[in-house]
Amino acid sequence: MTEKTQQTPASNPELPTQYAPAEVEGKLYERWVERGYFTADAKSDKPPYTIVIPPPNVTGALHLGHAFQVTLMDALTRRKRMQGFETLWLPGMDHAGIATQNKVEQQLAEEGKSRQDLGREAFTERVWQWKDEYGGRILGQLKRLGAGLDWSRERFTMDEGLSKAVQTIFKKLYDDELIYRAERIINWCPRCLTAISDIEVDYQDDDGELVSLKYGEGDETVVVATTRVETMLGDTAVAVHPDDERYAHLVGKRIKLPLTDRTIPVVADTHVDPEFGTGAVKVTPAHDPNDFAIGQRHDLELMTIMDERGVITVHGPFQGLDRFEARSAIVAAMREQGRVVAEKRPYVHSVGHCSRCKTTVEPRLSLQWWVKVETLAKAAGDAVRDDRVALHPKDMEKRYFDWVDNLNDWCISRQLWWGHRIPVWYGPNGEMVCVGPDDEAPTGEGWVQDEDVLDTWFSSGLWPFSTLGWPEETPDLEKFYSTDVLVTGHDIIFFWVVRMMMFGLYAMDGEVPFKTVALTGLVRDEFGKKMSKSNPNAVDPIDWMDAYGSDAVRFTLATGANPGADVPIGEDWVKASRNFANKIWNATRFALMNGATVEGELPPVEQLSATDRWILSRLNKTVAEVDAFYDDFQFAKLSDALYHFAWDEVFDWYVELSKTTFFAGGEGAKLSGRVLGEVLDVMLRVLHPIVPFVTETLWTTLTGKETLVTADWPKDSGFRDDAAEQEIALVQQVVTEVRRFRSDQGLQPGQKVPAELTLTGTPLAPHEAAIRQLLRLQPAEEGFHATASLPVAGATVALDLSGTIDVEAERKRLTKDLGAAEKEKAQAVGKLSNEAFLGKAPDNVVDKIRGRLAKAEADIERISGQLANLPQS
Repeated sequence: MTEKTQQTPASNPELPTQYAPAEVEGKLYERWVERGYFTADAKSDKPPYTIVIPPPNVTGALHLGHAFQVTLMDALTRRKRMQGFETLWLPGMDHAGIATQNKVEQQLAEEGKSRQDLGREAFTERVWQWKDEYGGRILGQLKRLGAGLDWSRERFTMDEGLSKAVQTIFKKLYDDELIYRAERIINWCPRCLTAISDIEVDYQDDDGELVSLKYGEGDETVVVATTRVETMLGDTAVAVHPDDERYAHLVGKRIKLPLTDRTIPVVADTHVDPEFGTGAVKVTPAHDPNDFAIGQRHDLELMTIMDERGVITVHGPFQGLDRFEARSAIVAAMREQGRVVAEKRPYVHSVGHCSRCKTTVEPRLSLQWWVKVETLAKAAGDAVRDDRVALHPKDMEKRYFDWVDNLNDWCISRQLWWGHRIPVWYGPNGEMVCVGPDDEAPTGEGWVQDEDVLDTWFSSGLWPFSTLGWPEETPDLEKFYSTDVLVTGHDIIFFWVVRMMMFGLYAMDGEVPFKTVALTGLVRDEFGKKMSKSNPNAVDPIDWMDAYGSDAVRFTLATGANPGADVPIGEDWVKASRNFANKIWNATRFALMNGATVEGELPPVEQLSATDRWILSRLNKTVAEVDAFYDDFQFAKLSDALYHFAWDEVFDWYVELSKTTFFAGGEGAKLSGRVLGEVLDVMLRVLHPIVPFVTETLWTTLTGKETLVTADWPKDSGFRDDAAEQEIALVQQVVTEVRRFRSDQGLQPGQKVPAELTLTGTPLAPHEAAIRQLLRLQPAEEGFHATASLPVAGATVALDLSGTIDVEAERKRLTKDLGAAEKEKAQAVGKLSNEAFLGKAPDNVVDKIRGRLAKAEADIERISGQLANLPQS
């Protein structure tokens, strides 16, 4: 199962009596990095295995979502490294255009300054200073978590190499006519003062108002309803359905637009739903995407009525008002003219908000740069359809196709100063030149570069190949592209995954950016609620690492990681994982003190006891099971399998069953010591990717070797012993049943009881000493009188309880408990038999009564059994 150990531990390896993560983790991680265990070699003959980290924002700090995904990525790469792959897990950060610019602008505001006061060049330099001083703290926190990243290859989306990649692909897309400049309706944030993409808009239900307004005069009037009254100042038409007879006489005519000196046409358009509202809609082409489309079809005027801050710029009395102030003022003015037909307040409707600053987004006509996505999106969809890229879990494919098959052209320009500036120059006579990284920018009077920068997702969309050196043909790119697995949340399929798919396939001649996308859910609190800084349930994972150790946090997160599903986590669960780490420590320490060793070959099977053969069989099955779960990204199941194998089978059963052998000494103890050493060796290896710190410390002590990080991953040897497993299952059955009986009789776990065991004719005979040890059963001596006899697993266990419990006091206690259970049952039956009660009581109350009845009946059965088993006085 494992290679022969060349180095052996000291004869009496020393481990502290308690595991102290704070004293272990930091030093261990520094050693791993210093010795280059995480550094990939592009010249290696080993097969490559590559993961690029989803680059956290330079402004970010570690939250549980980061810790969750990092734990899974680290587990995958640690296992592959142990399996003999040349693993590259590449770290880096995203420049996070809007978020970072906002940070520095806030800093300037505290100094009474704005970015305009500094100017573009000085402001950009100030952002770089901020980045160097404050940015990237999350990377240090990832080290604290134990992330085995190749720090020698750390990248930043605005470093020199990635900037060259951005310019290269922009020029290539531009030359292929896949990037263009056009005036369209975009999502505009009046706070961030920039365009944002559809996927950067968060929709939520807000309390607003729906106001119905009367346009026109006399017979030529029409009623329209709107939640954005202020936009009426920019109306350039009213639209009705061409088949709506109510308005047939108005189509083609012009009606008066209230509060203005303008008239607007009534147009017929199939976009209008005649069944909704009055069947007539106001059309504001410069401030609504649907209205823009109607305007294009009917050649309507595009009238912009607000500036970039949402301030009204037209029509005297409202000019200079904020959009929301104008809304109230216009309703009041329309009401004075008798043109308000109806008002509904509050009117709950879905409103878009900037995902970063939460400001209400304003649809706005704007000249922007766009990526034409039709062919790029088709390629991204085809790569999943033809199985070149696997989405895991597979049921996520529907969400992916729903998005990628209906993708609109992507607005990539942002009105910011921090980011990759668009590499286009405009000349004095209307010239426009796109400049690649190796081109000379045009010079001379009147030539200026575009003021806008690119959407952050444009550069992060290049991440899987730009970080490996593209557009240069580097050894890293040749060795490590395409990457193997992308681990990311299902919530950014649209933001990031699709962008990388489009750009990777385009730039790398159809080679996919990753072979598998392993989609995770979101981390939630223990009650399933979303964690948020605005709620009291937000947790800083560093606090938990300080209190319980990084291994405990990692194991808790992995235990909740079902593919694509949200992950609930609570502090009690982290405490339980801390207890698991302590259990591993204490049990391994005990084993080392009692002869566990990896020295020499594993003994031949025929020399081993059934207990030894059982644990080796279970060990191999567990390795095979864990491998299958890893390959299917079933982290919760593999963590559960490891937990129960380590705690239940190794520590609670094998070690306990073997104590009599170890205490007896001799050849049997040597054989079991070597088996226990083998089991610990393999168990610590398969646990290592999830809980690296405690396993590293224990394994190096056990084996005397330098590190577990680069040790071989265990292989299933194929050894199985069903007979031994069945035999030990009988032992477990006897011990479990007798323990239950002892507990029912009120005996303390350590309390010794005289007993007679009849095991002849069963496979249990060789295990009598172990059974007695586990059950605290003394030999039956002269005067033994069996007061209870338990037939179990083909054997009989007779116990003399006469000197261990006060039978009469116990009978009195149990009789009292039985009476209380019978009374509870009678009350529940009475209520459930009462038709009047059932007719009036809520369902949850009835269910509660039924639950009480079920519990009472179970208590009656249990207590009656305990009474029947009491010794006869």
